[in-house]
Amino acid sequence: MDRLTRFTVWAQRYHNALLAGVVAVVCVVVGFATGFWLLFRVAYAVAFAIPLLFFWTRAMADDVEVDVTRRTHRVTQGQSLEGRVVVRSRSWLPKVWLEVEDLSSVPGHSSQRVITLGSRGVAAWSYRTPTRVRGLYELGPVTVTAADPFGFFRVSRTFGEVAHILVYPNAPELPNFYIPPANLPGEGRFRRRTHNVTPNVAGIRPYSPGDSYNRIHWPATARTGQPMVKLFELDPASDIWIVLDLERSEHAGEGEDSTEEAAVSICASVARYFLNANRSVGLMSFGGDLRIDDPDRGANHFTRILESLALARASGDVPLTNLLLEESRRFGRHTTVVVVTPSAREDWALTLMSLGGRGVKVAAVLLEADTFGASRSTLDVYSTLTAGGVYTYTIKRRDDLARVLGSGAEGPAAAALQRGPGR
Repeated sequence: MDRLTRFTVWAQRYHNALLAGVVAVVCVVVGFATGFWLLFRVAYAVAFAIPLLFFWTRAMADDVEVDVTRRTHRVTQGQSLEGRVVVRSRSWLPKVWLEVEDLSSVPGHSSQRVITLGSRGVAAWSYRTPTRVRGLYELGPVTVTAADPFGFFRVSRTFGEVAHILVYPNAPELPNFYIPPANLPGEGRFRRRTHNVTPNVAGIRPYSPGDSYNRIHWPATARTGQPMVKLFELDPASDIWIVLDLERSEHAGEGEDSTEEAAVSICASVARYFLNANRSVGLMSFGGDLRIDDPDRGANHFTRILESLALARASGDVPLTNLLLEESRRFGRHTTVVVVTPSAREDWALTLMSLGGRGVKVAAVLLEADTFGASRSTLDVYSTLTAGGVYTYTIKRRDDLARVLGSGAEGPAAAALQRGPGR
């Protein structure tokens, strides 16, 4: 960096001080020209004040310590981020007009204060920021800035590191969610007793000759004083694939009232429902890139799905039809595919029907994009789905997901409980 560039940077940073210096020089020149004594005193005052304010400002920013405690790093949408900021002075010199700011990309987070610390003083406060939008955000570092009263100089110090905050989407609990069962023993809502060992224990019974020792339930045996063995149920073992459509051109609305947010929340609720039932659930989407969470079970897998959904954005350019065709090798006769989309194009509905023709069980959750502000209607694609025998739910803007998605039921009444556009 040459001298001219360094001077330009310095002048931009300290333009008020530079202006004051120019005023002092002008006062000296005019004072010599006119002999007016007051101009010389103004120049002396400015020349004395500039270095004094410079060193005073640096002294205000030195010998400061900041401790930041982040109590939450992963929260569900609607919960609050909590933390505490403590600022300490290690100097005997009082510090005034310190600006403390906790930098953040979290919408609505504000932890900026102006404080004054006495000799070896301490200032502390807590923050509690509600999270309204899912996603990955940053908190920190904390900056402490000292400035002189005239704004000539500003000195900043940075403390701490950047903390990453992940906000999971809402996953309303569904009392019931019906989809056509795949072709496996024990598939569906009801289970049957089996002599095979499965992860699902139905109960216990007294020991009978010939029972294997690995079936003995030792806590119950100790409690009753006689050998007790476990009863098992058939495991609904088919894979459930949730396919989330993230094609940019198909989504409508903004912020919380958008098809993107509604679709993400639906996927989270459906995954929660089946994982709670000990089903094997996978997630597939194509936003910025292809994201696939292979089918698995358990709370840890639900966390992985929530992480994927927290980062999901309707920024893709791959049509839903292409996604279903390219990944169709993952769907077999023992698979159920649930598509969540606001798309009003009929080609994906025909592709879903063709998967059904191969023996794959299919269902759809169709968001009515016109209720979110889109100009197109999903009535035609809904008609195509129902005519093709695809079990379909429809979601309007601000619908109660637990009520709408929980309205499905097995048996002959299922068709009557499907909700169509224009209800």
